[in-house]
Amino acid sequence: MSNIREVSEKVNRLLNEKQQKVYAFEVTESEKRELNTENAEFSLYRTIFDSKINVTTIQEGRKGSASGNDLTDEGISKAVDDAILGAASAEPDTANQIAEKQENGVFHTGLYEADMDLFYQKLEDLLGTIEKKHPRIKILALIADHTKSHTIYANSNGTEFETFDGAYHVEIEFAGFEGERTTGLSYTGIATYDLETPLIEQGDIEIQLSDAEKALNQAGFDGKFEGTVVFTPGCLGFFLYMLSYNYLSPSVIMDGTSRWLDKVGEKVASEKITIELKAQDERLVELDAYTDDGYRAENVKVIKNGVLMTHLLDLYAAGKTGRNVTKNSSMNVVMEPGEISLEEIIASVSRGLIVGGFSGGEPGANGEFSGVAKNAFYIENGKIAGAVSETMINGNLEDVFRNVTAISKEIICDGSMALPYMASSGIVISGK
Repeated sequence: MSNIREVSEKVNRLLNEKQQKVYAFEVTESEKRELNTENAEFSLYRTIFDSKINVTTIQEGRKGSASGNDLTDEGISKAVDDAILGAASAEPDTANQIAEKQENGVFHTGLYEADMDLFYQKLEDLLGTIEKKHPRIKILALIADHTKSHTIYANSNGTEFETFDGAYHVEIEFAGFEGERTTGLSYTGIATYDLETPLIEQGDIEIQLSDAEKALNQAGFDGKFEGTVVFTPGCLGFFLYMLSYNYLSPSVIMDGTSRWLDKVGEKVASEKITIELKAQDERLVELDAYTDDGYRAENVKVIKNGVLMTHLLDLYAAGKTGRNVTKNSSMNVVMEPGEISLEEIIASVSRGLIVGGFSGGEPGANGEFSGVAKNAFYIENGKIAGAVSETMINGNLEDVFRNVTAISKEIICDGSMALPYMASSGIVISGK
């Protein structure tokens, strides 16, 4: 592996020798130690080394960027030259900027060094527990690794960030099987540095396995009705992503299509909702120390008690629109929990669904969405009647977050997000 401190100094020196006045670059070395299984038997162990360099230079508003995986002198020189050539041929735009000088810092996140023997043991324990506790579950694939990375970011304003990140990752592909019956494929995963807590108890692994077994018992219904959907944390994370893209992202703010374009400071969602992007949170192990533009990352309150606090703008979009830049470019989302249990939420639903996943196209500019409810369970008179398949849900994305009836006190954390269950009314549910 290369010494990225030396690489960083070479990049900086070369950019100055070529008389670049405004620039930023990032160099990374990473090491992944990976374990794979096939039919619940370990079949592969390998170590993968990777390196990356990204260089951006700005010449009188003209921006050029280049990247590569070669940290030799030749690779460094090529990345720098390609960025300079890109800037020379680009159109000028005064919104092309880099962040002003930040306080330099060295950041350590997660667990940089791995105990692979202990990790292997914990993975064996996980497989053994699943086989014993969930006999109707078949593990089709398990991919596990410990990945560590060492990164240096620097820019021409004198900012330098150095990060050391490390975490264990577990991803599982599985399905329920019983006789001739089978469920669709399901997936779950975690990022963690905790090998003391059994892996099956982390994230939503146990919940997903139990749900896959329950999904072997189908309870279909005919027709269409307007009811309540209880979004699992995993599905809620996807809807939060769609909400962010449709109403808060740089593109919809710059082109003026966001329905929340001029709503900062106004109520846009249920007062039950408080959402924050995290730069520090002891529950999360994959956190960004700085933004893509070179700002120190901060905790950013996006919605507080239903009131929109900010759009999610990078430096370019902020410059184009005259709005504030968001000093967090991650999706490390945390939603505040509610005061009642998931069991109580289900008991309050007269007719609806628990939805664990969603398969559909991106909502339009008006927020309308339609798609298939995945890993879904039918609720009737406050009780789960059974799993459903080929069930559609459709509604308006904005209304989903306005018409919140309850948020659970339970929080599920997968290492990058910490989210509750959320129930929302007025969603159209269509059976076979």
